[in-house]
Amino acid sequence: MVGIVAALVAVAIAIWTRPREEPLAPPAPVAGSSVAPSPSKSAPAGEVTIYVTGKVRRPGVIALPLGSRVVDAIMAAGGLKQGADPGGLNLARRVIDGEQIAVGEPGSAAPPSAVTESGVVSLNSATADQLDQLPGVGEVLAQRIVEYRDTNGGFQSIEQLREVEGIGEAKFADLKDQVTL
Repeated sequence: MVGIVAALVAVAIAIWTRPREEPLAPPAPVAGSSVAPSPSKSAPAGEVTIYVTGKVRRPGVIALPLGSRVVDAIMAAGGLKQGADPGGLNLARRVIDGEQIAVGEPGSAAPPSAVTESGVVSLNSATADQLDQLPGVGEVLAQRIVEYRDTNGGFQSIEQLREVEGIGEAKFADLKDQVTL
């Protein structure tokens, strides 16, 4: 009898003390597509807010840490639907605050156009080569603009361009009408 009780106690201890796999919390709050968007403030420091739509399990507005990539956004939206293909999306591209990522839908391969018809360049989607074409912006300054954008989750206003090292008041005055968000 004592042996049976000892065996039961040993089994109970083994069960209670074994390591357990705990479910991971979602990386960010996800609003379902059926939920009406609520008025929101700008993303807190250290976060970007994006909208993931298309062939994902839980499309909606998602907050992610700064520096997150498209693949992180897809995973935060529940992953791809069964049999879905992300299309031509660059899964390694860093996301930009306020952008929409359309997964597996026609036209989803290209990020927002970086240069408008009038020649205005988007600070949030232009490549370093496209920024280099702006008057007074060389290769080094273009790279600093891209690094600032990646570090800070994109530009929220044109005036933030002043925070990039190498852009003073005169250069900002020359560039402010040549760029957009």
